[in-house]
Amino acid sequence: DPHIKREAMAADPLALLTVFPSEDPEVFLRDLWPRTPEYARLLRERMRLDQVIRAGGWGETVPGGRLEPGMTGTAVLRLRDRLIAMGYLRPTARARYDAALTEAVSRFQADHGLEPDGIAGDGTLREINLGPVERLRSVLVALERERWNAAPRGQRHIWVNLPDFSAEIVDDDAVTFRTRAVIGAVEEHRQSPEFSDQMEYMVINPSWFVPRSIIVREYLPQLQRNPNAAGHLRITDSAGRLINLAAVDFSRYSASSFPFAMHQPPGPNNALGEVKFMFPNPWNIYLHDTPARDLFAREVRAFSHGCIRLQRPREFAYHLLARQTDDPEGFFARHLQSGAETRVDLEEPVPVHLEYRTAFTKVRGGLQFRRDIYGRDGRIWEALAARGVEAAPLQG
Repeated sequence: DPHIKREAMAADPLALLTVFPSEDPEVFLRDLWPRTPEYARLLRERMRLDQVIRAGGWGETVPGGRLEPGMTGTAVLRLRDRLIAMGYLRPTARARYDAALTEAVSRFQADHGLEPDGIAGDGTLREINLGPVERLRSVLVALERERWNAAPRGQRHIWVNLPDFSAEIVDDDAVTFRTRAVIGAVEEHRQSPEFSDQMEYMVINPSWFVPRSIIVREYLPQLQRNPNAAGHLRITDSAGRLINLAAVDFSRYSASSFPFAMHQPPGPNNALGEVKFMFPNPWNIYLHDTPARDLFAREVRAFSHGCIRLQRPREFAYHLLARQTDDPEGFFARHLQSGAETRVDLEEPVPVHLEYRTAFTKVRGGLQFRRDIYGRDGRIWEALAARGVEAAPLQG
């Protein structure tokens, strides 16, 4: 996948073959496992799913259709029994969609990235009806991904899980700050990539320098139809001089010959909002604020051109600044109110990981699942299956 910008970590094969004959085989092979806490937790969940599969799964699936509080019938009974089998509801003989069942549905939804409204609509039922074999596939893919990137994440690090539409600051394996995020849209050229880097600085009151890919795909066609279409942007020539839009025949240019640059100065309507967080990389990806606040209310938040938009960027900035100033809120406010574009270096750069996990654990136990919005984990599973990996209970 061209958006997975990683190389799998692996030991040197010759070194392994040289050392292996003199070692205890079982201990040697176990020592090759990643030492990350997430890998150990995923292994425990893999064993738990093994037991579920051996026991016959979670029972009958739930018929399609919207189920909501107050309803009765066969579908409600199936929903009740399946949630009991999954551990979301205590055993009960009640046949009505009551408060306890509503709460169980809400908890299931929260664990699967769905809006926790307690109503079992089509999307919720689709997730409820997925069996333990399908869930095991997601866990096996997550284990594979953890092997690719088994290096320490950093005592403090930033974790962006694309299918979870979230960004977190993690300290000593505990989430100390979390916010909703908007990620790249599902179109191939707009998807957010996966990679790790170091966050070095933030920019308060940032300018937006429009990437050339956006200029030629989106703005050039608009300018060809209407020369005033990009009135909120400053269009400059190669010498940095503002051009007179009325004097340019944009129909003369193609995507390869368009000679102008575009940028949006700081301001309340700037596409990057009040602040951006920079970890310079070849793909020009960063975290930032946005004036499009309504998107954060959506369940599926894939709308950007690849960068990660944060719902709570100020608080994110405060959390980072708290390690280098006694008054992070006042510090940020003073620079913001100045209106000037201001770079603020982080005294301690923070590792940042853009990851793609449709199965992941909670530190205190429990497994979370998310939808495979870009289809990447499905392709990884196909590759694993082609190498002989099976979503089946372990033998022996």
